[in-house]
Amino acid sequence: MAAPLRLLLTTDAVGGVWQYSIDLAETLAERGVEIVLVQLGPAPSAAQRAEARAIPGVTFLETGLPLDWLSEGPAPVRAAGAEIGRLARLHGADLVQLNMPTLAASADPGVPMLAVTHGCVSTWWQHGRPGTPLDPSFAWHRDLTDAGLRAADQVVAPSVGYAEAVRDYYRLPALPTVVHNGRAPLVTPKHEPAQDCVLTVGRLWDSVKGAELLDAVAGQLSVPFHAAGAATGPHGETVQLENLHLLGQLDGVALARRLAARPIFVSAACFEPFGLAVLEAAAAGCALVLADIPVFRELWDGAATFVPPRDAAAYHAAIEQLIGDLALRRSLGDAAAERAGRYTPTRMADAMLLLYRQLVAERAPAGKVAA
Repeated sequence: MAAPLRLLLTTDAVGGVWQYSIDLAETLAERGVEIVLVQLGPAPSAAQRAEARAIPGVTFLETGLPLDWLSEGPAPVRAAGAEIGRLARLHGADLVQLNMPTLAASADPGVPMLAVTHGCVSTWWQHGRPGTPLDPSFAWHRDLTDAGLRAADQVVAPSVGYAEAVRDYYRLPALPTVVHNGRAPLVTPKHEPAQDCVLTVGRLWDSVKGAELLDAVAGQLSVPFHAAGAATGPHGETVQLENLHLLGQLDGVALARRLAARPIFVSAACFEPFGLAVLEAAAAGCALVLADIPVFRELWDGAATFVPPRDAAAYHAAIEQLIGDLALRRSLGDAAAERAGRYTPTRMADAMLLLYRQLVAERAPAGKVAA
């Protein structure tokens, strides 16, 4: 009988990569995969630590190794990659999944490396500041990402739209493999009337998320507009918001309570590799109002109202229409919940497991393929 597959999986406790990694690890563990979950960056919260350690078959390692987007230069990130390679050898990993492609440039674990690109500074800059050259201080990040993408045995992106953006920006020889993110519903959609309120969730300080635009919209709406997420970024980025009702960072339980009311959910992001918050809202049966960008069209076309990015008047009109038309709101919420059924942890994990097995089979000697 073949030995179980042993995967080293990197994560961080700062953003959506944490939830992605936890959902993936839980589902893979159910399939018998042994996982070494390596956390980089700022320390996890007590709740996050407990969440990771509660997954059967998972070895959780807190390393304090740096995140590339919080580093001032390449040396610490290269050192982190080398340490990941050492940990992979130490723990007998059959392959490594890096959720920060820059690590692949120096990891050299002696087993296949799969890099998942969830976003990078350069593609963020390209979409958030179109027509403006990348700040020279980020050139090292671009170069290290490029090296990591080329060093990996397989590159994965969470949407076709983002895969195309990465291929085109870095001039990759092939399109990254697309595996959509998955998320289990936080609440079950209800059929009683939804509350007349609006919600957005995300990094409010991040200019590509459009919080300032939504703040202007909130000042003209006839109903409350709530916003969950940090208004201050890790480098001191801030955003001045006067009309949105700020909720701060919400944990899963608090977010579930908000989504149970089925507010109109809005994302004004002009750049988004996937958008887990949109998926969570859709699965709860919220009517979606989304920026008309390629990734959102790919994932939600026919199940959302789309408006031109950066057009405050269009957002206001779309939201007010849904406030005044309960039948339309319910119809769109039902469509969103049905579409969300395509993006589950099971589908995500099964697709990733297929890639793992292919990579290991291509590298392993005859008769020594992990299960």
